[in-house]
Amino acid sequence: MTGRPATADPAAPLTVVHHLHPAPTPRTEPAPAAAAGGRGLVLDVLGLSDDADAERFTARIAEGHRRYHVALQPHGPGRHTLRLHPAPGPHQPPCRDGLLDATLLADLLGPRPADGHPLALTGHQHDLLREAVNTPGGPGLSLRQLHWTWTGPLDRARFDAAWQSVCERESILRAALDWTAQPRLVLHPHAEVDIAHRTGPHWPDLLSQDRRRPFPLHRPPLLRLTVLHPAPHTPAPHAPARLLLTCHRALLDERGVRLLLREFYRAYLADGVLPGGERRPDLRDHAHWLARQGSDGARELWTRTAPPRHAATTPGRHPHPAPGPPPAPGPDGDPGSGRLRRRLEEPHSSRLRSWAAARGAGESSALHTVWALLLYRAAAGGAGQPLRVSFAVRLSGRDSTAPSGAGIPGLLGGPLPLTVRVDRAQPLSALLRQVRDALLDLSAYPWVSQDQIRAWSGRTGPEELSESVVAFETPDTLPAALRGELRARGITVDEPRTAAEDAAPTPPLALTARHDDTGALVLDAVYDRAVWTDTDARTVLGQCLALLEALTELPDPDPETGPDPETGPDPETGPDAETGAGSAPGRRPRGGADPAVGRLLDTLAAAPVPAARPRTGPAPARRPALRTLRRGEPAADVICLLRVPGAAAGVPELFVRGHRGPETVLALELDGPPDAAAAAAVRAAARTGAGAGGGPHGPGRLLLCGHGPAAGAAYALARALAGAHRAPGSGGGAVGVVLTGLAGPGDSARALARGLAASTSVRP
Repeated sequence: MTGRPATADPAAPLTVVHHLHPAPTPRTEPAPAAAAGGRGLVLDVLGLSDDADAERFTARIAEGHRRYHVALQPHGPGRHTLRLHPAPGPHQPPCRDGLLDATLLADLLGPRPADGHPLALTGHQHDLLREAVNTPGGPGLSLRQLHWTWTGPLDRARFDAAWQSVCERESILRAALDWTAQPRLVLHPHAEVDIAHRTGPHWPDLLSQDRRRPFPLHRPPLLRLTVLHPAPHTPAPHAPARLLLTCHRALLDERGVRLLLREFYRAYLADGVLPGGERRPDLRDHAHWLARQGSDGARELWTRTAPPRHAATTPGRHPHPAPGPPPAPGPDGDPGSGRLRRRLEEPHSSRLRSWAAARGAGESSALHTVWALLLYRAAAGGAGQPLRVSFAVRLSGRDSTAPSGAGIPGLLGGPLPLTVRVDRAQPLSALLRQVRDALLDLSAYPWVSQDQIRAWSGRTGPEELSESVVAFETPDTLPAALRGELRARGITVDEPRTAAEDAAPTPPLALTARHDDTGALVLDAVYDRAVWTDTDARTVLGQCLALLEALTELPDPDPETGPDPETGPDPETGPDAETGAGSAPGRRPRGGADPAVGRLLDTLAAAPVPAARPRTGPAPARRPALRTLRRGEPAADVICLLRVPGAAAGVPELFVRGHRGPETVLALELDGPPDAAAAAAVRAAARTGAGAGGGPHGPGRLLLCGHGPAAGAAYALARALAGAHRAPGSGGGAVGVVLTGLAGPGDSARALARGLAASTSVRP
């Protein structure tokens, strides 16, 4: 192969070498007694740096996979043989015959035990990571940017020390992502915060440059800061500095960023050192709580209430033909997103709270009701028949029963589909209660993923369950005492704002509502410009605002009869006193009849229904792209390097550039799991590359190599090929796999080369 010796670089990913046989006897080892437990596994593990590293690795496998007896035998620096023998018992799950399942593969190839503690992802994190893996430019470019200004003295050393102190306290800042075989969050013991102090370029250029800078998701932290200081000769003393915080979308939501900022300001005021140790409870405690939550209630809920296929899901009508061509794509092939803002000014904002509270709901339910009406109006046209409508609502997950969930920075919740039945003839208050109750049902399960909902509801395929998402953000300003301490130091900071995004949102229209300092309700819409034109997006937001204003003109229920049955304090927003419901200037006349839904819809009778292009579905799967990178000698081994979405790019090219062996080298690129077409293509290419003759070690073998998420694909393909009557390019049917975890292109190529070099001594 490469002729390189096995090394033990503690920073390099581990490499696992395994040979699969169609016969029941593994490699050259005598088969253990396995009448009740199946065959065992024999794996070569390369890269464990020392005895302590090896002991921690063995303990992780033994503790996480108690169905096996685990033994690790050293064979020199950085090289060990791992034997997993079935350990059947009355409380142990049965072993699948000599197979690497996803959990075992993730533990074998994940970060070393000393480098990180793996945690399960929440449902929304899982969805975001899957989306990020398919992001143009790679998974590291799915970013969230927030910015704010700092006026007053800024001590750079204290600033940096304060953020590092927060990193040591908050485990989320030491978190990385691992999706080698199972999507997981990995909490590392240490991380250095990336902080850049700059005096240029101009702010728009800085934002653009930062958006094009990906995170290496396997290394923490997935957050960085850039401070744009005023020019050195700025005449005004302590001119404002502009601060930019960038994080990966699967790491933090905006609420989590604000929690971290509070910790940072406290640390800055304490000379850069945050008192106390690590936060507990933290993400580990939340993950343990999450693991104890049963799924029966969530399964029953979405079996009953998941969006039906015929539900109205967009506030725009899909005209035929589509309304003109979509905008020109950007450099990465994505036309990007647009952003709009509208405000419901006082006294309408207070009146909206009063109207909803008088009917036993919060203003968030009023907003959701209006959004449901826009979806109904776009789908019903002039028919006026009752319809089911569905849109997503974003839940923070911080109002659950998780211990101290409200104070844990992280992505604890996510968007979930809300479905209601809209009928023009029903009372408006009945629709409001229906929306309120549906949201209360969802709020018990903020951790559910879209994939789980699809499975529980019998939906197959990758189609989205909703085409819009609505979020109502509760006020989360900096505490007055903390702001006062900053002012005492001559420092003034404003609230962080989300920067405009280049990437299109999922779903294609996202509406966020929050109150500003004046009490006005601010509506921010982010939309996919491949679906919504700027004009139609403005129309949707304008009509939403018009319906909200129309609600504020409706009279309250008669005080003699009281509010509708089933009313009471809204659990979404807390007591009415917190929202100012019923107080001036929110009072409106009382004693009016409860109007029907149709009356509110009639306020838009003369307005056009906006148009929305159908969103382009996922691209059809390509045929396996198989290339020959280098032709080798007849009868030599055939190396096939796999790549799938989310795996580091350029690894096959880097590998073949440094390879000096006689083997034929192939590269196989897949859009998803390997299928029969991929197996057939590799079988034919390997048969051609290996030839029919014999080499110095006998007939040439097929060696499949996978790095990162391609490791699972390589193993699945090897199983398929080894199960054939005669594996391609091999005399006895064995297929070798060389697998390594997540790393950059160079480290991945070197780890695969190390495994291939070692495999020459373990030929079957």
